[in-house]
Amino acid sequence: MKNRSVLILLSMLLSFSALAQELKAKVTVSAARVPTTVDRKIFTTLEKALNDMMNNKKWGNDNFKSNERIECNFILNISELVETNVYKASLMIQAARPVYSSTYVSPLVNFMDDKITFRYQEFQPVEFNENRITGNDPLASNLTAVFGYYAYLILGLDYDSFAPHGGEFFFDKLQSVVNNAPESREIEGWRGFDGIRNRYWLMENLTNSRYILIHDVYYTYYRLVMDKLYEDEIDARSQAFEVLNYLNNLNRDNPNTMVQQFFFVGRSDEWIGIFSKASPQDKTRALESLQKLDIPNSSKYKSGLK
Repeated sequence: MKNRSVLILLSMLLSFSALAQELKAKVTVSAARVPTTVDRKIFTTLEKALNDMMNNKKWGNDNFKSNERIECNFILNISELVETNVYKASLMIQAARPVYSSTYVSPLVNFMDDKITFRYQEFQPVEFNENRITGNDPLASNLTAVFGYYAYLILGLDYDSFAPHGGEFFFDKLQSVVNNAPESREIEGWRGFDGIRNRYWLMENLTNSRYILIHDVYYTYYRLVMDKLYEDEIDARSQAFEVLNYLNNLNRDNPNTMVQQFFFVGRSDEWIGIFSKASPQDKTRALESLQKLDIPNSSKYKSGLK
């Protein structure tokens, strides 16, 4: 794996700031639906602990400068008190990547995980240990396992976006989290039989060689399309067709994969922007692929690429 810091030094102007951890995360805990009999201070304490864990832990081997840190947001929405100290929640994960020669940031992750059950007592340790993911209490460890999983996911996709197959190290970590995830009858999302759109299947798609083209998609889209769009729009648009070609091939051989749908979430406006100044023939060609690949936004593409 190539050093991401070196790759960024080659592509972006950097300041001489101190070395830091990889993530610049903001974790928000919302518990409006939890009964008022539960002390609200518990959730404030949990929010601080999760922020500390995500921002202070070193997730990989590379040193990041502070302005290289990956901006990401996590919104933990606690929806139900199952029993004393046990909660059900959903987690919104968002991360972005800066685009070269612009102030624009492109969405890297935009995903809702709605199957999280965990145990938390105020002031209990909130730590992710990759060597003891399950810990002594699976329900207590499940929340940190989920956050660790998405930390590795964000880093893997970010590295993929800077170097061909650059995120392999972090996708291996992702697989390790799934393989060693906490197990309990109340816990969902870590196994293939839990559903068709969950943590297991996203990891499986990113580590199975059958779907290897998705890594070419991330690198080409970010490094050869988005990073070059402002300096050479024609060449960037040509590379965008290459991305669509990869996606068409992936979809032909493996229709309806989770990772392909995951890639398109929050990206329709970018695709429309890429082809908005294209020739009528290129717009028609792009529209044909986009409507087939990103069905939920089919009408939006039709309207935006007239």
